[in-house]
Amino acid sequence: MPVRGLTFVAIRPSSLRAALELAAANAALGGRARVFCQGEAVAALADLRDPHDADYAGCGLPTLAALFEAALGLGVELIACQSGLALMGVGADALDRRIGFGGAVSVLQTLGEDRLVTG
Repeated sequence: MPVRGLTFVAIRPSSLRAALELAAANAALGGRARVFCQGEAVAALADLRDPHDADYAGCGLPTLAALFEAALGLGVELIACQSGLALMGVGADALDRRIGFGGAVSVLQTLGEDRLVTG
């Protein structure tokens, strides 16, 4: 059975980890997976650190940076909101070059049959 695509809209830094986990799982199952970061979540893309990284690592789970790399390795597409960059004062050059840029309109225009999840 084909796996439907998943587009996760992350709006807070704390939702970025969940977005990456779900998107990576969806990609591993063969579905398209995208994470669109808005507002404060855009700033989290710049440093890829979670204040709870040590707790996750202590439980054998990946840090946010390792999860980011794993998600990209599985083909997850990351999109930073252009308005969010301006709002948070983050320059595009501060982000990993593998992160794309877009806005709500472009994300919705390309949604297709994806499930849309927000967090």
